[in-house]
Amino acid sequence: MRSESGEWVEFRVGLRTKSLGVCVLGLGGLLACGVAGAQENFTRNILLTGYWPQTNNMLRAFSTNPDQNPGGWIGENWNNTGYNIYAFFPEFPGQTGPNWGKGEGDFEVDYQDTSADWARILPEINPLAIMTFSRGAAGSNWEIEGQLQMHDTRGWLADYDGVRRPTEDMPIFQSLVPDEWYQSSLPTNAIMDAVNDAGIGVDAFIDNNGGGRFLSEFIGLHSLMHKMNNDSADAQFRTFAAGHIHVGIDTTLEAAEAATEISLNQLTGYLDTVIPSPPGGAVFIALSATAIVRRRR
Repeated sequence: MRSESGEWVEFRVGLRTKSLGVCVLGLGGLLACGVAGAQENFTRNILLTGYWPQTNNMLRAFSTNPDQNPGGWIGENWNNTGYNIYAFFPEFPGQTGPNWGKGEGDFEVDYQDTSADWARILPEINPLAIMTFSRGAAGSNWEIEGQLQMHDTRGWLADYDGVRRPTEDMPIFQSLVPDEWYQSSLPTNAIMDAVNDAGIGVDAFIDNNGGGRFLSEFIGLHSLMHKMNNDSADAQFRTFAAGHIHVGIDTTLEAAEAATEISLNQLTGYLDTVIPSPPGGAVFIALSATAIVRRRR
């Protein structure tokens, strides 16, 4: 299908109703086979988003866009976990740090672009879990946000150009209340301990002081909003975990990639403990088929 931005997008969208003797090919090439009446209201898809380097570069292998990831998508049935990992992030051609600017592409570091891309991409993935990432403070660190605070339109720092703050017509203002705090549902302690125990030169810690009133907190709140709005047995596609992580400016790409995989290991392990067992004995088998994102330049 063609998105509003003019990009051509092809996804194999998973069905959640499975009948006796019927197997359904779902998003990311997972074949769902079940018995009569078996239903599930969640996918096996995890969404990752990045902003400035290294948070775009560290997610590159999980992008289905061949222009961003010519080496090929590794997210299908990642590490034989049964989960498919999808990543979206901007690029920064011709720009250098430390002030990278807004970038271009998916999730430009811009309030209006982030809100619009969120509304476009989330229904394509229907994730059961979300981790958003952005550049943090100096040092090699993994700052796991324990909670984030919503702000009114005047409480956000100005972005780079155009309309420089969020506006009340954005969906996030219909769901979240200014000045309220919203909790991460990632396995924060497990991620912190695993990253620290890995000996990769990254200091992981949990921060409960908010995300900084800029795009980092803004996109992080989008993940918490999506989980809040889709965290029930009645949801069409249920979300079980969401949260934001700041990555220290001095974290090397190698260390950031390692910490990302460690965080995913902890997240998928946690999901195994909280998602309901398939009703009626439905099983999921990984196939070689893939979901493809094609962009027409």
